[in-house]
Amino acid sequence: MPNDKYDIQELLQRDVYVNDKKVGKIVGERHHPNEARVRSMRLQVESDVADEFMRKPAELVPLPKELVHSIRNDGTVKLSKSMRELQRRWRNTVRIDEKLYAPDEMLDRAVLDNQGQEIGVITDLFKVKRTYKGVIVQVRIGVQKKYGVEAQLRIPINAFSRTRERLDEVVLSRTFDKVLTLPSYVTLNEMSDEEE
Repeated sequence: MPNDKYDIQELLQRDVYVNDKKVGKIVGERHHPNEARVRSMRLQVESDVADEFMRKPAELVPLPKELVHSIRNDGTVKLSKSMRELQRRWRNTVRIDEKLYAPDEMLDRAVLDNQGQEIGVITDLFKVKRTYKGVIVQVRIGVQKKYGVEAQLRIPINAFSRTRERLDEVVLSRTFDKVLTLPSYVTLNEMSDEEE
């Protein structure tokens, strides 16, 4: 059954179930000019599900669109996979400000420091020992010149404080020059590709 036949507007505010277990409620999706790039919706998770199926509970998580099986007669959304599959997918995410984001929700976002200076755009994510530890940012030319940095940098996930959903931005917790001195930043940028 084709799963991408549902428009996000049809699914908004609907309760989501795996068999008879209520997982949460669909609250939206990332706003992106290229709709095909957005493969996840945002799901507000039931607190008991978060406690049971996450290492560290989060309130908002990604729900991969391909897992939507159907809309039941009562209007609720049925998923095609088990809780174990959802749990596996939630482990393969990025945590920012107690919310989980799928890799597709992070790509192409602008990176700003806490003063509003745009640093660049996220082009990729990378893992260290099977966990996402950072993003690869294509740095703006002006920022490269001002700070004497490379065209591409690795910024650690723990340097981000929040996302701005409507503006498609990720905001650092400090100024960019302070980020450049973080031990996690230094470690990631000195790491060779084989170490990842």
